Amino acid sequence: MQATRSTSGATGMAPWPARTSVRHALGRLVSYALVTLGALIVLVPFAWMLGTSLKARERLFLFPPQWIPNPVVWHNYVAAWNALPVSFTRFLANTLFITVLAMAAELLTVSLVAYGFARFRFRGRDALFIILLATMMLPSVITMIPVFVIWKHLHGLDTYDPLTIGAWFAWGPAYVFMLRQFFMTIPYEMEEAARLDGANTLQIFALVMLPLIKPALLAIGVLSFQGNWNNFNGPLIYLNTLDRFPMVLALQFFQKTLATGAEAPPWNYMMALATIIAIPILALFFMAQRYFIEGITMTGMKG
Repeated sequence: MQATRSTSGATGMAPWPARTSVRHALGRLVSYALVTLGALIVLVPFAWMLGTSLKARERLFLFPPQWIPNPVVWHNYVAAWNALPVSFTRFLANTLFITVLAMAAELLTVSLVAYGFARFRFRGRDALFIILLATMMLPSVITMIPVFVIWKHLHGLDTYDPLTIGAWFAWGPAYVFMLRQFFMTIPYEMEEAARLDGANTLQIFALVMLPLIKPALLAIGVLSFQGNWNNFNGPLIYLNTLDRFPMVLALQFFQKTLATGAEAPPWNYMMALATIIAIPILALFFMAQRYFIEGITMTGMKG
């Protein structure tokens, strides 16, 4: 042993634990560097959007680009908000109505369906679940025309029905899968104990199971809110009246309305409105970040 230690010291090699810790530290440093680089790449468009929203129109196309606006024009937000004949307050109310109604319906129905697939045993359950998951493989463009024809015959065009009623039928198979996986991590003994206390199936679902899957529900709530808030194709296809437009569709109408002839659209106004549209999504994600990450990571704990 003495000879071995003297040989290691003579060659100048560090002990094995020290070399392992050095490699571990270097690996963490590289990981942090890559994550920081990726974050910077993602944040560049946001920085450009925010900076452009505060610029005067004559300073939009300076070269080299001016990242920090000088002077800062806060009035762009007020001017953009009131630039159309219909105030963006109306578009905001439309967006909130569609988003909140669809999100609430989706959370309720998806959790019910997932609970049924996770806890009830019935003939054809697995086959039906596979068929449900298989619908995720269908591109939305395939069903776009048939669904439009159905809503046309149901007199649902230029209404919010096509954008919200589907949520009452658990239209998110991915969310059903996520919640089913989460339900399957909960021990059956908790349900049995509730039944011994006299709780029925609905009480067990509402009072026992839902509180236990709160992280997953919050994660799905964030995803559902984002999807409905940023939904562009649905309102574009089904809505015709300006007063009923959500904000994302009104933003496109805003661009076409204010772009006159060969003149470029007022990008400072466009970016001001885009910033306003992005703020609720960012705020919701940061407020529910811990539960969102927990819900995503715990989804696949049990097959």
